[in-house]
Amino acid sequence: MAAPRDNVTLLFKLYCLAVMTLMAAAYTIALRYTRTSDKELYFSTTAVCITEVIKLLLSVGILAKETGSLGRFKASLRENVLGSPKELLKLSVPSLVYAVQNNMAFLALSNLDAAVYQVTYQLKIPCTALCTVLMLNRTLSKLQWVSVFMLCAGVTLVQWKPAQATKVVVEQNPLLGFGAIAIAVLCSGFAGVYFEKVLKSSDTSLWVRNIQMYLSGIIVTLVGVYLSDGAEIKEKGFFYGYTYYVWFVILLASVGGLYTSVVVKYTDNIMKGFSAAAAIVLSTIASVMLFGLQITLTFALGTLLVCVSIYLYGLPRQDTTSIQQGETASKERVIGV
Repeated sequence: MAAPRDNVTLLFKLYCLAVMTLMAAAYTIALRYTRTSDKELYFSTTAVCITEVIKLLLSVGILAKETGSLGRFKASLRENVLGSPKELLKLSVPSLVYAVQNNMAFLALSNLDAAVYQVTYQLKIPCTALCTVLMLNRTLSKLQWVSVFMLCAGVTLVQWKPAQATKVVVEQNPLLGFGAIAIAVLCSGFAGVYFEKVLKSSDTSLWVRNIQMYLSGIIVTLVGVYLSDGAEIKEKGFFYGYTYYVWFVILLASVGGLYTSVVVKYTDNIMKGFSAAAAIVLSTIASVMLFGLQITLTFALGTLLVCVSIYLYGLPRQDTTSIQQGETASKERVIGV
């Protein structure tokens, strides 16, 4: 029988999963609307950069409220941010790795068929689980491993789009594509679990860790802005194509990013992956009503696999080790008598 504290923990995890799923789905729908309705498309690289800035400002505001006074707030920033270059360097690792991941994913998409890319890129889900086991010394039951791979298959089917014949011949290098997708998958698993390990390996405030990471994130995204769209931004302006809807998407991304760090802090990256998969399903269903998207058999089957995998992963596991230890202790007491 589960203890009351275990029940509360499970309910909290389910709450985190539900909220993050809804936020991610809302963000996906809003993003799709801005990319299909706005005549003058904005620069996505600038939007990512502004998102990092807003997350930094929100984290600073929450830290100020958490510390309770201006003096303690300044002391916390001085000790953990300005006076800790080593910690700043440590939290720059996820930002750099995510930047490599995004570039490798783009390179892979340019050198692989879309269908092959969709299937292979979902290997980031079991890769995250593997990194969790290796880097955090956790164990997953056989049923949980099955649910992880089932989720991988479900997401692949949900996002499946049949290849369409085209007269345009694109020169591709499959070997380069598979190498790039392998690096992207490894980066995805490593960066997420690395951030989780940093968060849970010390008593440093979550918001201090966010500030440390977002500072480096701003630098990395600014470099991306310059390298990707520097010439066009210089001609058209940093905020070219921005509308109220674009700002709404940026706000959703910012709040969702902060909430993701909360989910990682109090649950784990595997739960985050299940939440992201559920968000894909919800946003696609919403797109049927909003954008006239057609539901396919592969989507229905993928949705079923995602739902079953979430259920299987969430099933409670019996802690046989503690039971055996209890039985051993009772036997020793009997022998002693």
